[in-house]
This record gives sequence, structure tokens and C-alpha cells, in this order.
Amino acid sequence: MSSDSKGTGTARPVDAVALARTRRRLEQDAQVPWLHAEVSRRMAERLPLFKHKPGLVLDVWPGPGGSGPALKAALPQARVECLVAPATSASAVLPWWSPRRWSPGRLQMQERDLQAGRYELVWANMLLHHLPDPPVQFAQWHRLLALGGYLMFSTLGPGTLGRLRALYRERGWGSPMAELVDMHDLGDQLVQAGFGDPVMDQETIRLTWSKADDAITELRSIGSNTDPVRASGLRTPGWRRRLFEALAADAARTASGRVELEFELVYGHAFKASLGVKEGGQTRIGLEEMRQSLRAGRSRPPG
Repeated sequence: MSSDSKGTGTARPVDAVALARTRRRLEQDAQVPWLHAEVSRRMAERLPLFKHKPGLVLDVWPGPGGSGPALKAALPQARVECLVAPATSASAVLPWWSPRRWSPGRLQMQERDLQAGRYELVWANMLLHHLPDPPVQFAQWHRLLALGGYLMFSTLGPGTLGRLRALYRERGWGSPMAELVDMHDLGDQLVQAGFGDPVMDQETIRLTWSKADDAITELRSIGSNTDPVRASGLRTPGWRRRLFEALAADAARTASGRVELEFELVYGHAFKASLGVKEGGQTRIGLEEMRQSLRAGRSRPPG
């Protein structure tokens, strides 16, 4: 998970092999990470703010994204298709409730097989930081949307795991994770991909655990260290013990006395502008201002 240089729109300096391996592991896990389900719920709370109710939705990460229940509750009349890549079929979409599993590692290839301009909403929950090249992915999603359709996505921002990163720096342990893309850079990349005025929003949530090993277990359920300059080789049991001790010592300094880690959540939405509509730069507004703008029937918030 790593950011590109500001405004360059280039692929992220990330270990692509490790990133693909991590995504594969998450896609094969039958259990949706708690954080992913919670973010999908929060993102779905924004859907009633849009005047246009999409009739056809593409959920691009239906397994680990865990958005099926949230989408069904927020858009009960919509047809939700899920991007999958069955090993024995050329079909790329199945209903969200389908029990069939998908072949990991083929996400972008299957997207290229989908019909352009088909969907009124492309929904991507907690996927973007697991992909090596966000600008390329944005262009793919733009292609799939109908004119006037929109993209909604969530991802982790660079404020994620600040306490853990500080702990690693203090002890000379290298990096616990690759850097993440700033939301302003994501907004620029959306514009470069052809989207109209993207709106970015951010919030930070803090999770706590009574034990250090519980915290590390949950972190593993949502990702891994894909920094290309991370420590090489396998960590030893002795190092793992020192990590737990460091986390416990850090927890002792918090008000709760528990292991505490923060996650910056970045939400974005952007429209595939109709022909003749000028596409501008990104807009950052508060949630209440966005709510008022959308209720007023404007397709895009004021810049």
C-alpha cells in the first residue's frame, strides 16, 4: 500500500507480487473483515443523499468488500451485479447473493470484458489500496459507467496506523506498511481518468483491543505489508514477542490502557459527466454541505 508522487498519476511504488498475494488471500477468506463491513455500511448511508437512484449497480469487490447487505438495504429496487471471475466461465457478473466463488487476481481483466457504458453506479468498497495502479483502475471504472452514472469508493488513507508506524521507526524495524495515497491525489487521478468534479471525504476511526496479538490478528485480516523496502526475510518468534511487548507498553500510555490503532477512511464519489459538461478539478466539502447540495437536485456539488 503505497502512494505515488503527488500529481504524477503513475503506478504506486509497491511490491506488486505481495499486493496480489494479499488480495488473493482476502478473496479466499470466507469471512468479511469487520472494518470492511463497517465501511460499506457508512458508505451506503450516503446513497439516499443522491437524487438519482441507480437501477443497475456493479459491485467490483463483492467478497472481501462485504457490501451485499448494505447495498440491498440502501437500494432495494436496484439490480446489483458482482464482478467475479469464475475459472470455468467467461461470465464476469453474478447476483450479489450468488454462492459461487471467484478466481482471484483477475479483477482488471474481467472488467475489460464487461460492456462499456452499462452501469449507473460502480461501487468499490475498500479495494483501491489493494491495487497497484489507481489511475488505471479509475479509467476502467469510468469506461463501465453510463453517462451521468457515478462511482462510489472507499479506501484507506495515509493517516492509517500512525501509532504503529511510529513504534516501528523508534525501534528501527523498518516500515510496517507501504504508504497510502492522499485523498487530494486520488481526486486529481479521478479528473485525469475523465470523471467530473470528484468529491472526497475523510474520517478517522480508532479501534482498540485488550491484547496485542488480537490487534495483529485483525490487522492481518485486512491486509499485509506490501512496502517494497520492508524488512527482508521472515520475522523470528523473538521479534514477534518484542512487537507484542512494544504494543503493550504503548497501550499502557493510552487513557483506555488498551492497544489502540487508527484508520483513516477516505470516501470518494465522482460522476461520468454528460456530453457537453465541462469536467473540472476536485471539490472537498463537508458531509452536511454535500447533503444539502444533493437534496437540492444538483448533480455535482458547487466548486
